Amino acid sequence: MKDHYATLGLGSDATLADVKKAFRQKAAFFHPDRNAATDAPARFRAAQEAYEVLSDAARRQAYDDNRRRNLLDDPLETAREIWQNYFNRLL
Repeated sequence: MKDHYATLGLGSDATLADVKKAFRQKAAFFHPDRNAATDAPARFRAAQEAYEVLSDAARRQAYDDNRRRNLLDDPLETAREIWQNYFNRLL
């Protein structure tokens, strides 16, 4: 699974304005017309994909939910939440 936040250099608590700003910076830097590096087109496409997901509220929510399920945000905190919910149901 790709980490769209890392692609744009953001934390998971980034606002929509932060996402737009980071995308513009990455897109300007990695645009194939401006950057001759061999990996520039791929990194430009990755930034575009990250922006498409993170700028749409529904897609971002689904992505964040999937990220939490896969323990990518904060593994220790997510594991703690899982165990607390489990024990709360038992007691």
